[in-house]
Amino acid sequence: MEKSNEQIAMRVSRNTIVVNVFLTIFKLFAGIFANSAAMLSDAVHSFSDIFATFIVMIGVKMSNKKSDKDHQYGHERFECVAAIILAAVLFATGAGIGWAGVKAVMARDSVEIAAPGILALIAAIVSIILKEALYWYTWIPAKKMNSSVLMASAWHSRSDALSSIGSFIGIFGARLGFPILDPIAGIVICLFIVKAAIDIFRDAVGKMTDRACDDETADKIHSAIISNKLVLGVDMLKTRMFGDKIYVEVEISVDGNKVLNEAHDTAQQIHDIIESKFPQVKHCTVHVNPSRE
Repeated sequence: MEKSNEQIAMRVSRNTIVVNVFLTIFKLFAGIFANSAAMLSDAVHSFSDIFATFIVMIGVKMSNKKSDKDHQYGHERFECVAAIILAAVLFATGAGIGWAGVKAVMARDSVEIAAPGILALIAAIVSIILKEALYWYTWIPAKKMNSSVLMASAWHSRSDALSSIGSFIGIFGARLGFPILDPIAGIVICLFIVKAAIDIFRDAVGKMTDRACDDETADKIHSAIISNKLVLGVDMLKTRMFGDKIYVEVEISVDGNKVLNEAHDTAQQIHDIIESKFPQVKHCTVHVNPSRE
């Protein structure tokens, strides 16, 4: 039996939590025993990923609730709300890393500290590998399902991988006698994280404000309509995003001499083919106009 999008998203989220719990404990242990402030900060970042994943699970659960009296068009936009919250968390994470880097670079006097132990380097490498793997593990179903909140979760994992790269550079640099490498790497990583947060935010807001679907999907819908031999023309085709679903409104021209039942049957055919051929279309409304030809 094929699993639903909700089941897939929940499975991905649960596995993400398990990995992040392991990484948080491992990084905390490595940071303490290897005397690495960078790794302790990285552990806090991984802990924030656990919180972010719970937001994902709540967003997915809410968005998949069935329509009710108060929400007759469904709850899909709750996923966009969750994505916006995650974008804010991601932005704050990136800004925090960047600000810490800027302060360290601008500091005139440096305090001599003991070089971190080798365990901190191992923890950074393990984190980079696992978090990048977790990014792709989340990104693939997010792309397939066109899920804003899963995509945000994927980028949150990549931000942790980037943070761990910064930690690795900083720890390695400190062991070689170049501690300045850590804050510089943090500033560069900050720019990538903030860019991802802005992109996620813009996508989620677009889906909450009735943005049209992409041109490729609209063209495919138009082709599916015009392929019906009884359709003489497409007078209007409008689409709007509702969360990660699409609503379609279309006006078609048919022979004006057709009786009402025949015109209705044509409209029903168009309705059925659009909703069956395009799984992301939640509802299609078809209006029939008599052709002037």
